[in-house]
Amino acid sequence: QVQLVESGGGLVQTGGSLRLSCAASGPISWTYFMAWFRQAPGKEREFVAVISRSGSAYSDDSVKGRFTISRDSTKNTVYLQMNNPKPEDTALYYCAAGDKGLSSEARSYNFWGQGIQVTVSS
Repeated sequence: QVQLVESGGGLVQTGGSLRLSCAASGPISWTYFMAWFRQAPGKEREFVAVISRSGSAYSDDSVKGRFTISRDSTKNTVYLQMNNPKPEDTALYYCAAGDKGLSSEARSYNFWGQGIQVTVSS
């Protein structure tokens, strides 16, 4: 059974930095595309960033220039480096894996982590 486990969340101040990790285990192919989504209270889940096995990546305009997605295939881990976060980045962050390409659509992803809270204080 595929498992995605997020870690590294917590409280961070505006202008600080935080790195989220997502460790994958089980029968997951590393040809899979790995992504981060987030969901704030009362809002729909939204796309943050996605990365391919080869390292091709793109992110939503709202985080571009501040957040960076990366992966270490030797460790089966995907990261989200969050620099200069803003209060509006406060949300539950989810890791996801899928085989539908560099997609920003949640329905393209087969597997999901349980989510981890990130709170940004001003």
